[in-house]
Amino acid sequence: MTRRRTAAIVVIVLSVVLVAAAVSLNVGWVLVTARNVLPLVLGIIAFALIIAGIVVYTVFLVRELRRNEQHDAFINAVTHELKTPIASIRLYLETLQARDVGDQQRKEFYKVMLADTERLQHTVEQVLKAGVAGHRHAIHYSPVDMKALASECVETARRRHHLGPEAVTLITPAADQALVVEGDADELRTALSNLIDNAVKYSLKVVQVTVEVAAPAPGSVWVRVRDRGIGIPPSQLKRIFNRFYRFQSRGYKVKGTGLGLYIVRSIARQHGGRVFAQSEGEGTGATFTLELPRKAASPAPEAAQPGAEPARADV
Repeated sequence: MTRRRTAAIVVIVLSVVLVAAAVSLNVGWVLVTARNVLPLVLGIIAFALIIAGIVVYTVFLVRELRRNEQHDAFINAVTHELKTPIASIRLYLETLQARDVGDQQRKEFYKVMLADTERLQHTVEQVLKAGVAGHRHAIHYSPVDMKALASECVETARRRHHLGPEAVTLITPAADQALVVEGDADELRTALSNLIDNAVKYSLKVVQVTVEVAAPAPGSVWVRVRDRGIGIPPSQLKRIFNRFYRFQSRGYKVKGTGLGLYIVRSIARQHGGRVFAQSEGEGTGATFTLELPRKAASPAPEAAQPGAEPARADV
């Protein structure tokens, strides 16, 4: 039990004691001034204000303690995510410096160090994006093909987590159906990558993640990421998108910063969309859906009517 949790319990107990004392005093005041209406009314009003003040103070104090605890957990998680790849890269560099290794082993060392560098860069980018996620900033809008973007993110996830094609599968509609949105390709790439990485991390021993791109309605595009992992209790489905919040199942610890889903929600809102989660509970897996407005198709040019005279431009 952490110090802050102990402090929160002490604050709650103290508040309960104060409320009980205030109730006792108010009851005594009512008994003493039962025949005098004005002091009785004033006492009841003062009692209500005191109780309300104690409750509000307790709620805000507990929230602040919980927020500080989440900040500490975030700092510890980020520190671990930064130190681990740095220590790995340093170990391989010291090995290369201390002794001669064969070409094949050297290539393996370079491959591992590049992977660690990518992991380090990913952590830094997550922290930087979380810093601006809650603020409005300029978005470079352009047409983005969600099928192509999803395929790119799936390949990146397979490479980053060393997974085979069967571990992360992609389902897309017919090739002739364009699913284009108006948005920032880099931001949307971050959102999809975070959803896929989250599904992989919260999977059980066997990773089975499905990424589906669909258009359930003419004006929207959905990207659904489904896993068969540890699942999410219904009471946690909305809280998991809060900054620094991470759901930890019993007996299953997942490393991370608690920023991925928060960034996804911020990007979805900036693009006029939304993200939501579905799960039947722990052990049943989870489905995350990113919904974005679909870009309207440009109208095709009208064909000239047979026998019609060509338009003449005025000079």
